[in-house]
Amino acid sequence: MGALQRYFHWLHLQWPAGRVEKLPAVNADGTTGVPGVRVVGDLSGVPLLKFAADTGAKAVMAVAEELGSAVGGDSGPADLAIVGGGVAGLAAALEAKKRGLRFVVFEASQPMATIVNFPKGKPIFTYPTDLQPAGELKLSATVKEDLVQELEDQRIAAGIETKPVRIERLARKGDLIELHHEGGAPFKARRVIVAIGRSGNHRKLGVPGEDLGKVANRLHDPADFKDRRVLVVGGGDSALEAATALQDAGAEVTVSYRGDAFTRAKSENVEAVHRSGAKIVFRSTVAEIEPDSVRLKTKDGEQEYANDTVMTMIGREPPLDFFRRSGISIQGETKLGGWVGVAALLLFCVFVYSWKAGGPTESWINPSNWAASLEAQWNDRTTVLGTIAISMHSRSFYYTMLYSTCILVFGIDRMRRKRTPYVKRQTTTLMLVQWLPLFILPEIVLPWMGYNGLFTSGIGSWFANNLFEPYIPWEDYVAGAWPVGEHPRAYWRAYGFILAWPLNVYNVFTASPHWWWLGIGFLQTFVLIPWLIYRWGKGAYCGWICSCGALAETMGDRHRHKMPHGPIWNRVNLIGQVFLAAAFALLVLRIVGWVTPWGWPDRTFDLLLEGKSADGGKAVAWFFSYKWFVDILFGGVIGVGFYFKYSGRVWCRFACPLAALMHIYTRFSKFRIFAEKKKCISCNICTSVCHQGIDVMAFANRGAPMEDPECVRCSACVQSCPTGVLSFGRLLADGQPLFDDVAASPVQMRERASTEA
Repeated sequence: MGALQRYFHWLHLQWPAGRVEKLPAVNADGTTGVPGVRVVGDLSGVPLLKFAADTGAKAVMAVAEELGSAVGGDSGPADLAIVGGGVAGLAAALEAKKRGLRFVVFEASQPMATIVNFPKGKPIFTYPTDLQPAGELKLSATVKEDLVQELEDQRIAAGIETKPVRIERLARKGDLIELHHEGGAPFKARRVIVAIGRSGNHRKLGVPGEDLGKVANRLHDPADFKDRRVLVVGGGDSALEAATALQDAGAEVTVSYRGDAFTRAKSENVEAVHRSGAKIVFRSTVAEIEPDSVRLKTKDGEQEYANDTVMTMIGREPPLDFFRRSGISIQGETKLGGWVGVAALLLFCVFVYSWKAGGPTESWINPSNWAASLEAQWNDRTTVLGTIAISMHSRSFYYTMLYSTCILVFGIDRMRRKRTPYVKRQTTTLMLVQWLPLFILPEIVLPWMGYNGLFTSGIGSWFANNLFEPYIPWEDYVAGAWPVGEHPRAYWRAYGFILAWPLNVYNVFTASPHWWWLGIGFLQTFVLIPWLIYRWGKGAYCGWICSCGALAETMGDRHRHKMPHGPIWNRVNLIGQVFLAAAFALLVLRIVGWVTPWGWPDRTFDLLLEGKSADGGKAVAWFFSYKWFVDILFGGVIGVGFYFKYSGRVWCRFACPLAALMHIYTRFSKFRIFAEKKKCISCNICTSVCHQGIDVMAFANRGAPMEDPECVRCSACVQSCPTGVLSFGRLLADGQPLFDDVAASPVQMRERASTEA
């Protein structure tokens, strides 16, 4: 491994990079893009029996409210069709019976099929123990057989029968929904609840011999395999539980897993399989299955193992085709219309950023045409309105005002949807930072102060001359001979109070050393930000101060689950390291221009930074300058253009040079996200809502402190965890956690309130 590879491994690539399972696009209340159709149970995201029962009952309550009193007729379409006879479907049926709805339950195999197919004697996870699901269904048993009997007793007592029909697709027809199946006319219902769970087909290995009779994908009774040579394929909880049970029952077990460690399973299952004595072959995949053996591809080449049985415990494919056929969108999938929307947004961003930065579209809209008329009406520059009229000649005024407005509007929406004190404080801070120092200060307050003479003498003059140098000769400035439609000073440099180098390079890369901004930039980038990160993590800046993060956490909040995950995307994160290296290279070249008497470094620098030719015009290769390629293309067009396709953190995660520098600082941070591993249910919600692509569940399952430097402290994983597993905190010198009381987890807040009561 070369030095660069070791650096990338140390910086980021050493962390887990699990993928997110595709699920149907479902709203928090179970509604979908098809009116009248709701999805409940673990396809809504939480694989817990109590949550499944809760969502099933609440969906029927909502349906009953929608339908009103006109329910329960003896003829005509059913009020409600329930597709699936598992826990969620049974809970929905019990609630429908209680409310007098005319309903029917469709089940393709048998009621409670998923639980029935659990291994013999499997313990049932009933967390949260203090949660009482809505509705009539009771869940108290803690072992598979007892639970099946408990559920079956309730079904029989309520007189609920299921129709043995496999529903292939749904179709909205007027006020009704058709449920299509093989062998007859479609059923019709006024509302439909889909409670089929993740009951799709078992995933395939795709290797020769997989169709042999010795290959199975579920384990019923481990005792049946005593003295047999069994290969278990997979590294999740189901695979490790099966391997442990088989080994304990007297089988000779080999576990094949493609990863180099069990990062997706609970720590107790990992410990159990290691204790059991089963042989574990990491970084291996099945090459071929033969009647008496199996061949594995490993890092050392192919190896053959004597074998009697192969258990492929690699999960199921969710029944996504059912939802696609029914017109229900799948998370992360984009249809033709969606791609047209992405292309339209990208083109709009090309126009906006080119217009703002003096590109080819600059002349398409000239704000001076209407700003001049306002300036004539508000012709006293010493007033606030007069100052605003001058600012309105500048394209940056409109862009920054639009940017700030988006943060305000979408920030309010975020706080309404996520009612935790942490989200409220964070979002309010981001809105204030954007509106005050990044818009009102440079566009209104500082110019107004200048027009009122506060920068012409004394300390005000010293302050302004060192930070906002005049664009015009000093005597013209003092005499008030200012150009029409322009402020006489570089008030835009005030952005540097918030946006640190190398996110904002323009206060540092000046033709001659701008010592005060050099000092401020050095203090920000190499003193204050490292201190913040050491104490609170990278998110102390990215999630609470930065304007890029402000737009991502507000306008991008509804789309955070769209961020792609996995090893390949984690390598894309390293683009920011390339841009960081470019920023440092430009800094070196700029310093050379300051300390040498030759003119060529300045001309070269202008070409590399902004694409300017020697006469100040655009050079032939202007598009590939740092400003246009990094700031405009990646930071603007791509970063904002893909907000609604890949979440709001595209720029922050993959390309921001300041974030790339902060990743290095974060490797020395004490900030962590801690996990109470015994409460983790491996639902993967924490990973799916991370718009930085972090495999949070891999840490939570093992109870390991999450230290991936990509974390921006947005609180989404903490806030979304259905069992309150995760907490912010610091790792103390003795290795013990010190938790931050940030009120970010609704579950923990409820538990705390219950304890205090």
